[in-house]
Amino acid sequence: MHGPELLNWMNQRRETMLADLATLVSYESPSRDKAVLDPYATMLAGRFEALGGDVNLIENRVGGNHLDARFDFQQVAPPALILAHFDTVWPLGTVVDRPFRIEGPCAYGPGSYDMKASIILLEAALAALQALGLSPRRPIHILITSDEEIGSPTSRSLIEAAARECAHALVLEPPLPGGVLKTARKGVGGFTIEIEGKAAHAGVEPEKGISAINELALQIPRINALANPTVGTTINVGRIEGGTTPNVVPAHAMARVDVRVATMDEAQRIEEAFRGLQAITPGASIQVSGGINRPPMERTPASRELFAKTQQIGRSLGLELEEGSTGGGSDGNFTAALGVATLDGLGMPGAGAHAINEHILIESLPERAALLACLLLEL
Repeated sequence: MHGPELLNWMNQRRETMLADLATLVSYESPSRDKAVLDPYATMLAGRFEALGGDVNLIENRVGGNHLDARFDFQQVAPPALILAHFDTVWPLGTVVDRPFRIEGPCAYGPGSYDMKASIILLEAALAALQALGLSPRRPIHILITSDEEIGSPTSRSLIEAAARECAHALVLEPPLPGGVLKTARKGVGGFTIEIEGKAAHAGVEPEKGISAINELALQIPRINALANPTVGTTINVGRIEGGTTPNVVPAHAMARVDVRVATMDEAQRIEEAFRGLQAITPGASIQVSGGINRPPMERTPASRELFAKTQQIGRSLGLELEEGSTGGGSDGNFTAALGVATLDGLGMPGAGAHAINEHILIESLPERAALLACLLLEL
């Protein structure tokens, strides 16, 4: 294996990688701002073209453009699919208040950990293979998308189409604490419950009204009862609203519900239960919309085999990799649901995803870049 050689090359490039990360962080990319997402995608396209990739910007009318890059390395095997995203949860202007900075062992900045550092790892891995004259065993297909943080509404079809043609999928989301890779993720769902009642004067003729708020209050215990934490199913009624003024019987009420499931069986049960909700109050009506928008990423024999190979490759770099699961979703959920061997958490160790202390651990840059390069080379 070429692990030590690649790690040595990465160690010499650490400062360059940090400088490149500072550049990516300094250009902001909030998920819903097409005016800044499109130039960001164009910037990334130039960087991957400079590495020798066949790069295509995928036009997106309702959001930021997506990046598709291919490196064939004169191989004809099914490709390795690499998934990353460049959008962040941070609104435009955040970097003015919290610019990229280095403090002790950490590099801070909005989007640094989730997941612009991952793009730096990928660039470094490709550059290393070229510089050292190393050829991967299969082509590499890269998708870097602009809407992962909002559920991948426009990129999901691209990801699934690419996954159907690939040998395996490597997802560059951050790892679990301690650098633990992710071989399972919960599926994610969102449901909206809308209640229609009947307005009436609350002081003069309340008996003529039908309170949508009261009906919603009756439904919430039913919704919460769908949870089954013993198998990983959680329910959170995270937002409610309704009514107009205190002296009017409320004719409308609404709740938004977050759902997490660990298995497809639970996903189906939850979907059916929400669709089956019926109004309790006579005269009230209930409408349910939404659903499970990211299927669960379940451990499979294929994903276990992929992790075992990665674990072996990691040992050539002095890494003893472990696997774990998380309640959050990623684009790896989509590939895994198609039966494609998927390994997630290959990004940078750090902490503070979606938080003001977002940062990466600088010392991990060379080893994680070398690990990714080894996976591209050996798998």
